[in-house]
Amino acid sequence: MASSSSSLPPPPLSPRHWPTWFGIGLLWLLARLPWPLQRGLGHALGALLHAVAGTRRRAAARNLEVCFPELDAQARARLLREHFAALGVGLFEFARAWWGSVTPMRRTVRIEGLENLEAARAGGRGVLLVSGHFTTLELCGRLLCDHVPLAGMYRRHDSPAMEWAVKRGRLRYASAMFTKDELRASVRHLKQGGLLWYAPDQDMQGKDTVFAPFFGIPASTITATHQLARLTGAAVVPFFHRRQGGRYLLRIAPALADFPSDDPVADTARVNAAIEAMAREAPAQYLWVHRRFKRRPPGAAPVY
Repeated sequence: MASSSSSLPPPPLSPRHWPTWFGIGLLWLLARLPWPLQRGLGHALGALLHAVAGTRRRAAARNLEVCFPELDAQARARLLREHFAALGVGLFEFARAWWGSVTPMRRTVRIEGLENLEAARAGGRGVLLVSGHFTTLELCGRLLCDHVPLAGMYRRHDSPAMEWAVKRGRLRYASAMFTKDELRASVRHLKQGGLLWYAPDQDMQGKDTVFAPFFGIPASTITATHQLARLTGAAVVPFFHRRQGGRYLLRIAPALADFPSDDPVADTARVNAAIEAMAREAPAQYLWVHRRFKRRPPGAAPVY
């Protein structure tokens, strides 16, 4: 069953969680800073992360090298710095989405394609809103919740205190939240005509994954988009979001035609292609610090 804020268990308050609660309290305070100041601090934080987060920086640099071979080293280095700046701002956006106010963003947000979403929902059909892991995902998801009752699928935090605080924050605006293991509840939500936001673009392992092209490289990708659409009859609708200076653009595309097919690999490749197109439009804002190509097909050379 989907969680609501009223059904959350009591927060974990034992002493071993106190350091995490201290960090959450600090983030709660930072979420209330003026937006222009948050953007400035985010750029500074991004520069610091670029300097000190060596493992993540190297992963991002390698991703940009293999995904944008047409760029020279100088252009990729510039894009890498822009990515870390976007990442720094994104951390403040996450905190503001969970625990702060998005009133400044509501004044200038531009949303395109709401009519595509309404068309996909016609007749009470469920909708699987597919996006990628962009630095703007949490804030833009909250902004979209102003217009439609959107549920989300997510990966549970390892820290019980952070899990409780973030879930409570999300349930201020999302209609429901499902962990990736709550498949039955997700299926039921879609069969009842619900909207479910989902990002299937991280390196996965298990029996329900295939290697599908992403920037021309075989990427281990979960087939859940195909499976959920097949099980529920839900429409699959690409959802793109990006930051434009201090403003935000949310774009909802028409539902993917003839989806699902009988071929989970072909369907997964279509979803990867849609997310790749989003990443090409706003390359600095895609989550390049994730090792997207960690798992390789048998016999293929490692990327990292």
